[in-house]
Amino acid sequence: MKAMILAAGKGTRVQPLTYELPKPMIPILGKPVLSYLIEHLARYGVREIMINTSYLHEKIEDYFGDGHRYGVEIGYSFEGRMVNGKVVPHPLGSAGGMRKIQDFGGFFDETTLVLCGDALIDLDLNLALHEHRRKGALASVITKEVPWEETSNYGVVETDASGRIVQFQEKPQRAQARSNFASTGIYIFEPQVLDLIPPGTNFDIGGDLFPMLVTRGLPFYAQKRAFNWIDIGKISDYWAVLQQVMKGSVVGMQVPGRQVREEVWVGLNTRIDWEDVKIQGPVYIGSGCRIEAGSEIVGPAWIGQGSVLEKGSRVVRSMLFEYTHIPAGASFEEVIVCNEYCVDRHGHQTHIADRHPQLVWSDARAAC
Repeated sequence: MKAMILAAGKGTRVQPLTYELPKPMIPILGKPVLSYLIEHLARYGVREIMINTSYLHEKIEDYFGDGHRYGVEIGYSFEGRMVNGKVVPHPLGSAGGMRKIQDFGGFFDETTLVLCGDALIDLDLNLALHEHRRKGALASVITKEVPWEETSNYGVVETDASGRIVQFQEKPQRAQARSNFASTGIYIFEPQVLDLIPPGTNFDIGGDLFPMLVTRGLPFYAQKRAFNWIDIGKISDYWAVLQQVMKGSVVGMQVPGRQVREEVWVGLNTRIDWEDVKIQGPVYIGSGCRIEAGSEIVGPAWIGQGSVLEKGSRVVRSMLFEYTHIPAGASFEEVIVCNEYCVDRHGHQTHIADRHPQLVWSDARAAC
């Protein structure tokens, strides 16, 4: 089995995090989301992986390279063009991007697992592949049951008794929802599916390809599976994920660094006034951080490498990206500080130049 990871989107719903990072590069415990996906594929013996890129494509390509350190081969398909000497992203749609790859080199010559590059999963790929083949499916969608009151957040799938898909609903309200099984953005395709995608056209998997499969009555099935699927669709999702992983409630994700106290981990060469700093875990403090006397950290919290917390500062259930300088007396509660932006758990943004009375920070490297 081969794999295709969809990573060409701009990630507008998780801005400002994606102003400088493509969405699959957003870090969880200091590691990009996409890294966890590639490791998961490698555990199941998937060795050939294509990734379509567009927005800030070089961030993904430079980080993962040819994939050798993961024990896999990674190839890339850039979707964009040069305009006046500058690279301009031009995504082709999730299905259109796959057709481009197929037309170029015929990569999809066997069963292929297709995944969105912005979710954490622990799906048993062998079981999913077995069911796909047992049913003789041309295409399969992995679904997961969600609470009925949350159907408006997802695309939901309606099936007949055999599991054959008969209808999709995009984010239906509770009263209109005909199913509470959400598409997880994980699909299994046979090579013939690629022939159905028109070449050179912006074509989407969910919006265009799947309705075509239903209309034509092709063997198109949903699999109802119970597994961990953590989708980072919005800032509120990302903040919640960070809280979960720091609490240890996501299986298989361990806080890095060295544990020095109960629920407190640190990286290398930190400078912390342990006698006069209040820390309530779980908390991770990255390498090269300076935490001054009189400051307070209430977890779950992540303090990125090279950050500085001055005397009397307070960080509560928050994440500071690397090299964040919090001045004396400033208080940050339930926010994410990412370079020049601070965003609260609901997505409200503050820029570093906004002169907010409480949210004051700077780049720790400026004082070096």
